[in-house]
Amino acid sequence: MEKSKNQLITEKSIRLLQQNQYTFHVDSKLTKTEMKNWIEAFFAVKVKGINSSRVANKKRRSKLSLNSTSRKKMIARLRDNYIIPLFIN
Repeated sequence: MEKSKNQLITEKSIRLLQQNQYTFHVDSKLTKTEMKNWIEAFFAVKVKGINSSRVANKKRRSKLSLNSTSRKKMIARLRDNYIIPLFIN
């Protein structure tokens, strides 16, 4: 899937892994339903819920001011007894 860019690894995302929540950077046009369907099909798990948020780009000083789009982050909560083995636990 081209819209799911990569897994997000931060201190918070590592703590969320203990609560069976997985964090992804995704395309800004992706919806929660599309993300849920993709995770369930690709990893063969059941998703309990998805939270999404837009992350603003860092402002930088430069002579050129370019309009850049913000990034989108999605946190997927899985049902009990399901895990995604590719993530660090």
